[in-house]
Amino acid sequence: MGNASSPQACFFRPRAVKCAMRSRWFLFLALLGAAPFAHPAEVASAKARGGEAFPERRAQWDQEPSLRPTRSAREQAFRQAEKNSRAAVEALYRCHRYVEGWLAHADPMSGLIPRGLNAKSLWQGVPSNDLWNGRDAGADNYAFMVLTCALTDTNLLATRMRDILRAESTLARRVDRLSDNYRFSTATFLTPEPVLGEMMFDNAEYVKDGLLPITEWLGPSPWSERAIALVEDIWKNATIETPFGQIPTLEFEVNGDLLQANTRLYWFTGERKFLDWAVRLGDFYLLGTNHPTRDLKRLRLVDHGGEVVNGLSELYLAVSRVWPEKKRAYAEPLHAVYDTILAQGRNERGLLFEWFEPRNGTHSQPVCDTWGYVFDGFYTLYLVDGTESYRAATRRALESLQPYYTGHRWEGGSADGYADAIEGALNLFNREPVPSAATWIDSEIRIMWSKQWPDGVIERWHGDGNFARTSIMYALWKAQGLRVEPWRADVRVGAVQQGGELVVSLAAAQPWSGRLIFDRPRHREFLHLPVDYPRINQFPEWFTVEAARSYGVKGTPGRAKKFPGVQLTEGLAVSLEAGKELRLTVR
Repeated sequence: MGNASSPQACFFRPRAVKCAMRSRWFLFLALLGAAPFAHPAEVASAKARGGEAFPERRAQWDQEPSLRPTRSAREQAFRQAEKNSRAAVEALYRCHRYVEGWLAHADPMSGLIPRGLNAKSLWQGVPSNDLWNGRDAGADNYAFMVLTCALTDTNLLATRMRDILRAESTLARRVDRLSDNYRFSTATFLTPEPVLGEMMFDNAEYVKDGLLPITEWLGPSPWSERAIALVEDIWKNATIETPFGQIPTLEFEVNGDLLQANTRLYWFTGERKFLDWAVRLGDFYLLGTNHPTRDLKRLRLVDHGGEVVNGLSELYLAVSRVWPEKKRAYAEPLHAVYDTILAQGRNERGLLFEWFEPRNGTHSQPVCDTWGYVFDGFYTLYLVDGTESYRAATRRALESLQPYYTGHRWEGGSADGYADAIEGALNLFNREPVPSAATWIDSEIRIMWSKQWPDGVIERWHGDGNFARTSIMYALWKAQGLRVEPWRADVRVGAVQQGGELVVSLAAAQPWSGRLIFDRPRHREFLHLPVDYPRINQFPEWFTVEAARSYGVKGTPGRAKKFPGVQLTEGLAVSLEAGKELRLTVR
């Protein structure tokens, strides 16, 4: 059976909504010949860019099969799975083209990708297209090129992606194993001497936002080894004295990165030192004079301002399992942080302001695109302490999306803003399947996709990787964690869960043979987490199989055959005829 907490992915719109969406579709066809269910903001974005990026693919992605109406719930599930397969393959194709687009701009000598593609965009006085750095090129872009290749091009994963890792860890290495800003035109570092505070930022961000998501998907790998090495050397160079021990920095965002990275690496490695380091930061913020809502004048929740808030929730879950006295010490001050955010940091619709000032209640007017990251923390505390108000606040935010934030211009309309908002919704929807949130995700991801150019790049800066990150999450939802190998742009797989079964649709435009690979409980098998709590930049689990269990796989028509779970995670041999749908059920 699948993940017991996995929500159903099969949602059917009422007639009135279908009619409204169909009207948008005809409008968009008339203007551009682009995707169905287009929001007006998507139309405007595509018009400004010159039209649909991949018009030759639209027929494959949009063509509804000619089928008679049916009242059969099973038939409806298969039809939804087929529809999901088209959404999933579009998501992965866009990611694949993004990788091709960025690799075309890699530095020919080092092989590293640049921080950005615009020579007029400067970083510390240097053009972004002449520079690799960990916090941007590594954390936000390269990491999701790696993950895209893991799903769509394993040869590229083993070659160019590994080459970039080797180049980054040798050419950009400066203090111990820590990397620094590397300039292509001079083949040396950006500054004559290392600036340790900046290097702490670069490497902590690279680990938390980049290397750890790779580790969550691949498990032990050269990328997980790199993450461990960087965190060890960040703490080796910790020089700031506090009553709780030396810490690497006073930078709020960086310490949030480290709270999350250290806690996850503690579970991943089983080494107590990572938890001890995280506890130093937990003590610093919860037991000293740096409490996020009692002592800080302003608490930022936008972008990475909420990293400490979220990181403290991850640490709290860890100590609740292995350090009870520390859990008791943290409980009151940590709940005070979250209670203050609920009281002062939300608007009337339940979403979070970009910032607020706890002492006087002043707050920004806009809501933040990273609202979901902070609610990850709320939900984690709910899992630990059963605080029902935190779960209710999470659901309220999800329920407000479709009626109030359809077409909202996150972060001024940036693709990165949409990516962060959609990621937050997907991660929480995985735990709390609010149907209207699913409708909102389907609508808003098309706005984000409309910003991609025919060469594969999106906005020509390192935030393009976040477009791929969220698209991968979306594809995994639509396929319920299933994937095919070898991947091909015409091979489609989609799925829904219904009545304790996984209902699967597979098809290809041309004959194809390969493996249908099922997802596993990665949080437990790879990270060794005690519970699958929501985490920033994780890839949610939908239908997962246990290695030691047996599963019945049935074609239609046909008899069920039993397979051990380990065989399903390694891949079930499948052959597809050109243009012919293969339907499966898995129990």
